[in-house]
Amino acid sequence: MPHPNQAIVSVDGVDFAYYVDICYKHFGDRVKYWATINEPNIHVVFGYRNGLGSPGRCSSPFGNCTHGDSEKEPFIAAHNMIMSHAIAVDIYRNKYQKEQGGSIGIVIQCTWFEPISNSTADKLAAERALAFDMKWFLDPVIFGKYPREMIEILGSNLPVFSSNAREKLKNSLDFIGVNHYTSYYVQDCIYSVCEPGRGSTKTEGFCRQSQEKDGVPLGEFGGVMWQNVYPEGFEKIVTHIKERYNNIPMIITENGYGQVEKTGIPIAQSLHDVKRVNFMSSYWESLLTAIRKGADVKGYFVWSLLDNFEWAYGYTVRFGLHHVDYPTQKRTPRLSAAWFKELIAKYRVAESPVRGSQ
Repeated sequence: MPHPNQAIVSVDGVDFAYYVDICYKHFGDRVKYWATINEPNIHVVFGYRNGLGSPGRCSSPFGNCTHGDSEKEPFIAAHNMIMSHAIAVDIYRNKYQKEQGGSIGIVIQCTWFEPISNSTADKLAAERALAFDMKWFLDPVIFGKYPREMIEILGSNLPVFSSNAREKLKNSLDFIGVNHYTSYYVQDCIYSVCEPGRGSTKTEGFCRQSQEKDGVPLGEFGGVMWQNVYPEGFEKIVTHIKERYNNIPMIITENGYGQVEKTGIPIAQSLHDVKRVNFMSSYWESLLTAIRKGADVKGYFVWSLLDNFEWAYGYTVRFGLHHVDYPTQKRTPRLSAAWFKELIAKYRVAESPVRGSQ
């Protein structure tokens, strides 16, 4: 976690512990679902590997930052976030959960990876891609240790959990928050010659990611450059989480479709977001397939209710079910809002606390 001076906070987590305790104390009578950290796997990559996000630390070949070490700092920052999660859960479970009756988890960006070929090497690369992304954080907070693939490849660059930390981390959640937007092809870079690209280095697991195979995209390109429309990936990632983590309850905390809109386009054009409706409809059906096969999914949230400030894209990318006119702040429901209203009316069920389902 970044300090104003861009240092990486020590693992004791004193400040974070104080912060979460205040939150539980003052809001726990109303807040029944807590997520300790949102998308830590995105924050460490953007903040400490490529430098595109706060605090903007990186080193060559990932970026040209004033400060940083892309080979080591992402793993230190991640380690401290993981331990901060454990501290937050420990405080909640020991001081507040019994009385307040809530549930606590963590939210992870969960991308699905398809091997670019049927070769054993590429299939193993797809497993490594998951290990260096989603499992990087979920394995420690459930199993108390990093994925085997990370340990084998990174060696001393990967911090080590003490025996006390391992015990504190094991099963330190009541639910897994799943953010899912896209899927990528993956090519092995250990036994194969790879072109430079995202995922191809040692620090990323030697698994080069791409949106295309032989010039053909993995599903049509979405409205933002990093998104492929591949609904099958949703079922696959949810099923993988179910099988790897003994079907711990999941909440789909984010799933949505972004579109770049030029300034001055007619609002009627923005409101008629057919591509977003098609995306959400197909992804919802894929999620239902996973649920019918036994995945314990407790809820589904679309990203997002409103257009908002979207990372480095700022206000140029819109994810909202409701259009926001930024100068006036007027909100207008899109076609997708009507679609979602019908969906939740059809599938609404009586509230069932996550903790009681385990």
